[in-house]
Amino acid sequence: MAILIVALIVLGLFFLVVSRSKKEKKGNWVQFVARGREAGFSFKEIEMLRRLAAECDLEYPNSLFESQNQLDKCIRSMVRSIKMSGESEERGTQDFLSKLYDYRQKVEINKPHVSYSITNSRQISENQTLRVLVVGTGVFKSQVIKNSSQYINISRPAGAKNAAMSWIGTKISVYFWREEDAGYVFDSEVVDEVFSLGFPSLKITHGDSLFRTQKRRSIRTKMHKAAFLYLVPTTEPSHKIEIDPGLKCFIEDISDTGCAVTVGGRADAGLRVKVQFALDNTAICMTGTVRSINYRDEANRSVLHIEAEPLPNEIRNHILGEVFGMLPDDDEDELPFRVLDGEKASPNADDGASNDVPANDVLPNDILADGVPLAGLGGVVSEEVTVGIGAPRSLTQETDGF
Repeated sequence: MAILIVALIVLGLFFLVVSRSKKEKKGNWVQFVARGREAGFSFKEIEMLRRLAAECDLEYPNSLFESQNQLDKCIRSMVRSIKMSGESEERGTQDFLSKLYDYRQKVEINKPHVSYSITNSRQISENQTLRVLVVGTGVFKSQVIKNSSQYINISRPAGAKNAAMSWIGTKISVYFWREEDAGYVFDSEVVDEVFSLGFPSLKITHGDSLFRTQKRRSIRTKMHKAAFLYLVPTTEPSHKIEIDPGLKCFIEDISDTGCAVTVGGRADAGLRVKVQFALDNTAICMTGTVRSINYRDEANRSVLHIEAEPLPNEIRNHILGEVFGMLPDDDEDELPFRVLDGEKASPNADDGASNDVPANDVLPNDILADGVPLAGLGGVVSEEVTVGIGAPRSLTQETDGF
């Protein structure tokens, strides 16, 4: 009798554990759906997420919404699966991957160490790059030399327009961008012209209130990748792949909304350009507008900050794969110029041929300063301009280049 009672108790405990396990499992999936909806996924996408979590053997599927590592594991698995199955051109697959990357960016942007800001100009770091606006005169580049509790010493803004200008008493507006934060603006006044740490400088007043102008909408990653740069006519469709080399440049950072590239010589803002490079042995083309320039006089180099036009999901996903480290590490630096649909690449294409001075390379300044048309570049270089742009062969009109 005692044995029977013990057996019944053990059996009851077993059914209780099994029943609770089933309820918890069901509850977890209900919570999974709720978390998915909260994150902005549709019911169809949540079902795809559920399958993805199962394929990745996540012990707790909800951890996909709680752990960046688990989310990265799922995205990396999907990227690998797309590459192996050849589904890269399927719209539904790319749309879902794009949605995952949107969520991944949201997670990154909302991290505590990223979401920090400053409230007054006393918190600006030394060596911070500034843009100084003088109404009726122009915008000048400057830099913080020394920041004290009373004043800020900034480098004397350089430029032909202000060479003989007296700055004392001038009202200015100061704009700057903080890395991984946002842009800020404050009003100030120049109280003196001094030498600070050996540099001709302006002593300006602090701004007790900063206006936070814009917050970064996307995550970017640093890199130093060889690429080609092209001038783009306004009538050309966005992100059209070129089969001929353009002007050699280096990508310094990239995101799904733009990039920064370094070229030799000076450049101008406002030009429509495109950058072509390779990621995971795939040709990527990003078309956009040069929004700002940082010219490095000592190196005679310009950093172009390019705002990209809206990218197709497949290209955007490739770029975000690089940003978040989802692509394999066996990428090659050189851009593969492939023969497209029976077209033959031009003799100038990157086929390993050796030329003393490639037509679309960054040319020495003594060649560029003559103001003569550069063969094959589709551009003309004036005496003030020290760089020519490698333009697409379809660009027939004359252009001033950078």
